[in-house]
Amino acid sequence: MSSTISKVLTLIIFAFTIMQITLAGDPDILTDFIAPVGTTVDSTFFTFTGFRALLPPNTLPSTFKAFKASKAEFPALDGQSVSYAALAYPPGTINPPHTHPRSAELLFLATGSLKVGFVDTTNKLFTQTLQAGDIFVFPKGLVHFQLNSDTQKPAFAFSAFGSANAGTVSLPSTLFNTSIDDNVLALAFKTNVSTIQTLKKGLA
Repeated sequence: MSSTISKVLTLIIFAFTIMQITLAGDPDILTDFIAPVGTTVDSTFFTFTGFRALLPPNTLPSTFKAFKASKAEFPALDGQSVSYAALAYPPGTINPPHTHPRSAELLFLATGSLKVGFVDTTNKLFTQTLQAGDIFVFPKGLVHFQLNSDTQKPAFAFSAFGSANAGTVSLPSTLFNTSIDDNVLALAFKTNVSTIQTLKKGLA
């Protein structure tokens, strides 16, 4: 009997452990909102105007650009477990492979078309060509990308995140634009140091 109770208790502990893992995310706050010390809290504090730069008569960038509304740009998001980004893809541009360690990404394509994809932990690639009006989800922490392969038309998208600070780890920049030793990278990619140095120069 005690062996059965022990097994049941083990299963209960395991179930609670799994539940705690699945509930991981931004910590809950004990107040309605968080404001930096010395901030005047009025309706302006809860308003973000950074996306006005996307509207005419302003011109969009000539390379891919993410306009972010995260905790850093919009302090009212602190503790709210949400953030947003507007993504501009001029013709033929890419949002290079990257990850968001603290959130999934829900992308809504507003105009144009995009080839998107992510790789799961078994190295399986999931790709899709999105048309305006489509939504695609990139699971939390997985490597993903977006490509506007149309050389004539731009594309524009909005991304929502379940964290006030989803974080972005760009693979090309992290690997080739930091101080990781060239020999380490050459061995990892089964190539030579001169190839690694060429890649680094391209990202400098």
